[in-house]
Amino acid sequence: MIPKIEIATIAEIKLFQEEKLKELLAYVNANSPFYSSFFAKNNIDITSIKTIEDLGLLPVTTKEDLQKYNNDFLCVPRNKIIDYATTSGTLGDPVTFGLTDSDLDRLAYNEAISFDCAGIKEGNVVQLMTTIDRRFMAGLAYFLGLRKMKVGVIRVGAGIPELQWDSILKYSPSYLITVPSFLLKMIEYAEQHNIDINNSSVKGAICIGESVRNQDFSNNALSQKITDKWNIKLFSTYASTEMSTAFTECSHGVGGHHHPELIIVEVLDDNNKPVQNGESGELTFTTLGIEAMPLVRFKTGDIVQLHKEPCQCGRNTLRVGPVIGRKQQMIKYKGTTLYPPAMNDILNDFEAIENYIIEITSNDLGTDEILIKIAVNNPTSNFLQELKDHFRAKLRVTPKIELTTDEALRPLVFNPMSRKPIRFFDNRDNGSSRI
Repeated sequence: MIPKIEIATIAEIKLFQEEKLKELLAYVNANSPFYSSFFAKNNIDITSIKTIEDLGLLPVTTKEDLQKYNNDFLCVPRNKIIDYATTSGTLGDPVTFGLTDSDLDRLAYNEAISFDCAGIKEGNVVQLMTTIDRRFMAGLAYFLGLRKMKVGVIRVGAGIPELQWDSILKYSPSYLITVPSFLLKMIEYAEQHNIDINNSSVKGAICIGESVRNQDFSNNALSQKITDKWNIKLFSTYASTEMSTAFTECSHGVGGHHHPELIIVEVLDDNNKPVQNGESGELTFTTLGIEAMPLVRFKTGDIVQLHKEPCQCGRNTLRVGPVIGRKQQMIKYKGTTLYPPAMNDILNDFEAIENYIIEITSNDLGTDEILIKIAVNNPTSNFLQELKDHFRAKLRVTPKIELTTDEALRPLVFNPMSRKPIRFFDNRDNGSSRI
């Protein structure tokens, strides 16, 4: 069931969001120590913010703000917090998000309408292939949303292809919720154990943590490798703990649909000004309907493009395209600007590459250096040259490439404290990050 606001006219959606925005600003000004101080320090009269365009009068909120003043974002007494979730911070320590009972209901609603968008319906069975513990919000959100939809859930958790296939063959799920690269491990296990994957119950997978689309919405190298062998529909989704909201594709596969009742979206340039229509910029959002820790003009660090033409599914809401890269992970290499997803796509083009990581460092001149470590299954004598030529053809530059073993890479890529593979290690002088 598509929420009425998502099939309303663009003008109706805008008016709806502007009323919600005024309510939000009054709420955080009265209840958030951070925002009441933030507005006062910047001489912001919140009653002057009446339209979406007026958002530009407000300063942005950054991940550094959230890290430094974490507790000051809380708008409710501690005894109203039902769940504690954490996400990585920019300064080392994780950032805590408290959720009230109302926030958990909102989270369930978000996931329910997102999964409905991807075609999951009441009575289906879904295999949840991500952790629900370790203070991660995602697994809990998925479970709550599916429960709200009256959908059966198989809580298998991450990893262990044998257990995944045992559950599929025993309980016949229609959909999987998984990191897409793990589907390659599922395919490999099935081939080794004579499981006919295209005769299984699975018809689709909600893909989390990794992109399965190019910027034109065609299948990227990872999703092509999956669907060449397994005839299932892959649905891309974009979400974060901070926004407590998901952008999930419908069956037309042309970007993650926006839920205007839950979030206001902007895409900003380096000067925090809205980009021109069709241009890419940093996704920035304002949450609606969150009780414990709402955020105003929060910069995600993700570079995306918005798509505003109506979708064939009937929704008139904007859509978020595949993440081009993270702003802080932009690489300037030999005069060329690169983001990790572009390198991921090239590496995923090669069937022989079993595993890989990308390491970024600063050299003595202060410029970026790239080292890619790869584990290769039975490489040919000219494999490295073919890989370098492919990099040069696609990106105009060739990074340094080093051969290693899958055993050496696996503990780095599959960190037990992460719900998705970590393949990017940023060790530059200006800070470090991992994705």
